[in-house]
Amino acid sequence: MDRTNQDQAYIAQLVERARAAQKIVEGYSQRRVDELAAALVYTLSRPDLARDIAEQALEETHMGRVDSKIAKLTQKMPAVLYDILPTKTVGVIERIPEKGLTKIAKPMGVIAALIPSTNPEATPLFKGVLGLRARNAVICAPHPSSKETTKRVVDIMREVMRKNGAPEDVFLCIEHPSKAKAAYLMAQCDITMATGSGDMVRAAYSSGKPAYGVGAGNAVVIVDETADLQETAKKIAMSKANDWASGCSAENSVLVEQSIYDRFIACMKEQGGYMTTPEEKERLEETMWVDGHLSRDIVARPASTIAHLAGISVPEGTQFIMVEETKAGPDSNFSHEKLSVVLTVYKYDDFDKAVQLVNQIQQYSGLGHSCGIHSYNQEHIEKLAMNTYTVKVIVRQPHSMSNSGAWHNGLANTFSLGCGTWGGNIASENITQKHYFNTTWVAEPIDRKPATEEEIFGDLLDNVVL
Repeated sequence: MDRTNQDQAYIAQLVERARAAQKIVEGYSQRRVDELAAALVYTLSRPDLARDIAEQALEETHMGRVDSKIAKLTQKMPAVLYDILPTKTVGVIERIPEKGLTKIAKPMGVIAALIPSTNPEATPLFKGVLGLRARNAVICAPHPSSKETTKRVVDIMREVMRKNGAPEDVFLCIEHPSKAKAAYLMAQCDITMATGSGDMVRAAYSSGKPAYGVGAGNAVVIVDETADLQETAKKIAMSKANDWASGCSAENSVLVEQSIYDRFIACMKEQGGYMTTPEEKERLEETMWVDGHLSRDIVARPASTIAHLAGISVPEGTQFIMVEETKAGPDSNFSHEKLSVVLTVYKYDDFDKAVQLVNQIQQYSGLGHSCGIHSYNQEHIEKLAMNTYTVKVIVRQPHSMSNSGAWHNGLANTFSLGCGTWGGNIASENITQKHYFNTTWVAEPIDRKPATEEEIFGDLLDNVVL
């Protein structure tokens, strides 16, 4: 049997096992799946285990920070669970008596879960918990560079199921991952939950099966003249250093109103920022982009590592590196998503021009994902929201710690960010529990008379040509 046939047979076997397990959990009650979901999150959020997994992830991938990865398991995942528990996923989930409608939740079946190398510790748990609550089975396709961490998390999830008399094959993992195996998995499963590179998301959409994908990030944030500069600098620095900017929601560019620019940069330096000289900027660019592609050597690495690679001397304790820029789009690599602690800084003199610059930057990289603003000017906040092409506008918050949901805002906690049709996705919101099950609508007859023309059209035709 050649390699292609071997890979196809291997995936077919995994899917067969997952379908058998899914048929069992399909009969579980709401209480049963909620208990199992709670057991999964509780087990993997214990501090000692979370630290061990975080350290393994860093050792395997050389990306991110142990403390940030611990927080994803000990803080973020319990928040996810808290958010999703009120959402019913079994049986009748809604009745609308006045319309004679009843809504019933049903499983999707077997989910292909693409797991990124930047988050191998928490994404398997996130997709597994949401999948299980909707009575699905989940097969994880890890990134090859983080396969051991992902497999370990899945193995722990399987153990929790086994201890509780539930089928462990509800959670499975490709042990020797490859793009080919991921493609076969997506083609054989019922739906793909795709978190990863643009190539993998496009492959999911081309698999012939439904998929929820995510768009590329490139968060652009405006700081206007009403912002609290010290507080804003603290939030941006905190966000940028979070897991060394491994996530798609870290600030990539900051647009600063010219009258506060120098004071803001001073505040950023107080928070551990280093501003490059023009010559250092050139060396940094040569280091970060090789043959037109972002170098993996700088992704989610400490500022000291990136500076060393670029031959730049930065003070001890530097948390992030700033570069000044005036260009955007294809004329500037620094206006793209950088997945690193490198922050591009622009100066603007007119707010309308700043909004235009946000669009110019994101038209080339990160369309649909998100933007943000540090301002107390409600007109500015609403103008940015009304005139940009992003799913979310984050106001006065650390972007990477807020865009995917947080206790301090009302967004759904998630590890998958839909970017709408702007970003090539069907969902224009955070992917959460409701995206993990099918619904059946029962429609019974109701006593409703047809509306009259007056009731339908009202005065809407008074000023139109017919």
